[in-house]
Amino acid sequence: MKVLMFNTQPYELETFAKIADELNVQIDHTTEALTIDNVDKTKDYDAITIQQHGDLEGEDLYKRLAENGIKQISLRSTGYEIIDLDLADKYNLKVTNVPGYSPRSVSELVLADTMALLRRLKDYSKREERNDFSWTGGQAREIHNLTVGVIGAGTIGSASARIFRALGARVLAYDPVQRTDLADTVEYVDVNYLLSESDVVTMHTPLTPEMDHFMNFERFKKMKNDAIFINASRGGVVDTDALVAALEAGEIGAAGIDVFDGEAGITSVDLGDKGYDNDNLKALIAMDNVIVTPHIAFFTDVAVHNMALFSVRDAIKIANGQKALYQVN
Repeated sequence: MKVLMFNTQPYELETFAKIADELNVQIDHTTEALTIDNVDKTKDYDAITIQQHGDLEGEDLYKRLAENGIKQISLRSTGYEIIDLDLADKYNLKVTNVPGYSPRSVSELVLADTMALLRRLKDYSKREERNDFSWTGGQAREIHNLTVGVIGAGTIGSASARIFRALGARVLAYDPVQRTDLADTVEYVDVNYLLSESDVVTMHTPLTPEMDHFMNFERFKKMKNDAIFINASRGGVVDTDALVAALEAGEIGAAGIDVFDGEAGITSVDLGDKGYDNDNLKALIAMDNVIVTPHIAFFTDVAVHNMALFSVRDAIKIANGQKALYQVN
């Protein structure tokens, strides 16, 4: 069995070698993202995995994959919005993702952002650079006295909910599916109540058409003026123009942003002196009450290993005519 990994990163290579030995397969890799220009690299392989920001566009790409004998597209990530599922179905390409690679990796960053914003660590750090060691305006709230709202209480959202509940917070959840295993952890409520009651709001939803720019200015206005907003899910679930406007207008108190509109070509790249063209990102980074990280919520040793392992396992299953564990279509 031969598997080709597209758009590989240096931090994945050691994991690939371990998985190849563990599963007794040949794993080759390329730093290129999968496109119509390099799709014929798949000709000599049984299966592929990808991890990239850009969409897989154009019917010819899906057609060529099928003609080359590929039966699937396995993503080394949770989100699969880059795939045209209609075209995948048309050419009998099964799509898989890895929704449960390490829920703790994301939820721990959400907690870290929340703690840092509550304790105003960015503001204090900037003050110290100016030799200002005063306490003015820095009195913090404690988590056990707060209400945390989780929008999307799936695998990752529920992990976040459990962490905050363990710290004594009241936890509200908005999700069309109400999980019985969270009965002792969250109160399920409608989204307007969650936004108005929560001191911290954290997003954990996929980017579906219904969730595109779900957090708009009107929803930010429903939040408390001192509330913290966290997004470590998908950039597109937030209208970034509205987020910047809400922060500038004092409609919300602070934000922790790990994903954002227009992040392709920015996150995971050292841009050096070239800089980047994203005014909203520049505005967010400049704010003392905002923490921006470059899509690193997933980036832990456990998560990187599981993303590769789960995707390869599912790719092999489909190549062998079996149903994958995390099959999307």
